[in-house]
Amino acid sequence: MLKFYFNGAPNPNKVALFLEESGLPYELVPVDTRKGDQFKPEFLKVNPNGKVPAIDDDGVFVFDSNAILLYLAEKTGKFLPPNTHNRYQYEAHRHYKILDDHLAKSRYMVGDTYTIVDMAFWGWARLAPFVLGDDAYTKYPNVKRLVDEVSARPAAPRAIALKDKFTFKAEMDDEARNFMFGHLKTKAA
Repeated sequence: MLKFYFNGAPNPNKVALFLEESGLPYELVPVDTRKGDQFKPEFLKVNPNGKVPAIDDDGVFVFDSNAILLYLAEKTGKFLPPNTHNRYQYEAHRHYKILDDHLAKSRYMVGDTYTIVDMAFWGWARLAPFVLGDDAYTKYPNVKRLVDEVSARPAAPRAIALKDKFTFKAEMDDEARNFMFGHLKTKAA
């Protein structure tokens, strides 16, 4: 049975609402963050980040309230808007447009200083053509400008090259899909 690690804070309440709306059976596991329960070894096995909410779905551990909502919605097939994949493409384009407009007025994500926000931005924005298509940088030239600037920093190629020190499986075969998206093959009532 699904175990739901929670307290009364807003993020756990999002998940609680989904569980109640969907009728999915679950076991409550209270985590009293004001007593430090989130740092107990048994909880850190569920969420090494030490935050609630978290779920354990027969050995599949998911944390972050929005990740849990998406996981449960995909698992149950409930409360997803129609044509979900188009929705995510639309949302990705909408977010990149917001970023591009912001960067039209600012050199970096936070003013004129290179910060960790730009590092976080670069991690995903450099893959925009893969996610949004080959014309992504044509549509979002300011995103491209910042990606290019961060990519030109000496640390960027070193960061990208770290993966070359090891051999990672590149094929997205059935085995890989099962490991990466195993939660999608189980549907609840």
